[in-house]
Amino acid sequence: MRIPNPDLAVDDSNKQRWNRPAHRRHGFRNAHHLFRRTLMVRSRNVLPLVPSPIDLPAALPELRALLAHPAFSAFCCLRGDALIFESAAEDFSPTAPHSIQSVTKLHIHLIFGRLLAQGLVSLDAPVSEYLPEIGSGYADAPLGALLDMAVRNDFSEDYSDPLSDCYTEEIALGWRLPPEGAPEPSLAQFAAGITGFRPGPPPRLAEYKSANTDVLTLIAAAVSPVPLARMVEEIADAAGYEGAFHISLSPEHLPAFSGGGCLSARDLARFGLLFAGISDDVAYPNTGFLRYCLERAAPSLEPPRDWLRYSGHLMTNGRLLGHAGYGGQFLLVDTETGTSCALLSVLENDAGYDVNYMSQVAVCAKHICEILA
Repeated sequence: MRIPNPDLAVDDSNKQRWNRPAHRRHGFRNAHHLFRRTLMVRSRNVLPLVPSPIDLPAALPELRALLAHPAFSAFCCLRGDALIFESAAEDFSPTAPHSIQSVTKLHIHLIFGRLLAQGLVSLDAPVSEYLPEIGSGYADAPLGALLDMAVRNDFSEDYSDPLSDCYTEEIALGWRLPPEGAPEPSLAQFAAGITGFRPGPPPRLAEYKSANTDVLTLIAAAVSPVPLARMVEEIADAAGYEGAFHISLSPEHLPAFSGGGCLSARDLARFGLLFAGISDDVAYPNTGFLRYCLERAAPSLEPPRDWLRYSGHLMTNGRLLGHAGYGGQFLLVDTETGTSCALLSVLENDAGYDVNYMSQVAVCAKHICEILA
């Protein structure tokens, strides 16, 4: 006799065990072991870090508050290859892997920067040009709108609603099982089932939908001459991780760029350095797209984070850039000084999300970048 995998099967709350509040701390710190299937990559060469300590908590009471918060897992601040400050909860480490959730979306910025430079995609083209079988939720949406979180359709991402579409999406990301006896939908099948595209001018506020990232993943897989797994390897090599990068895979073995990545705080800060400096170094091949995303107008995030806008699959104010992640993850990079701040945490409320906490994290990282500037 066999039973559904207890880590991946859902209960009456429509959550799998590793993402229920009582198990979430363990789940986020062991997600690379708990996902249905994963890709693991080690960097060919490691970026060494030079200890250059600065007592940031002494200068920033808001950072002291975050380090003492019950959700805190780990924090790392780099300035180039200088290790400025790092800290971890008593039961964790800045070098241990941790779910980074939607911070993973920054890979899509890097990948589409390359595809645009190669002339393989156009920001103005409708999704159906690349995915003829896509459903009505995305067929007529321009690719650029997906990159800017500016698509209006029926997909819902409300973490406080256990029946929100974003939880059904998790089956196609390899995070949970479907109802017993039901097949696992592929990422393509899931995306094709989304309906209700509503055309119109770009919204003033970003309409955050992780399904946008899923569709962009499918487009990248369709047009790229290089397999997505190889692109993940190339990004890992450019970042120079000392540990491993893990990412969950869909049933058709596509990387779950919408939120399946796992990195240590130290390696997440290394990843952030790929976006710093805006140089033409070979490790960062999409300088033009990054500069375009920083300088242009784009939908703002909702208050209190409306000092950031969502442009080209990253959050930015024109100089600082980064991304937030479900459960309390955040990466913020100062593109002018090469400062990269990575925070990992685990919110243990029912929703696993708290907009006020995320705003607190973002403002704290902003202040760190300002001090180090």
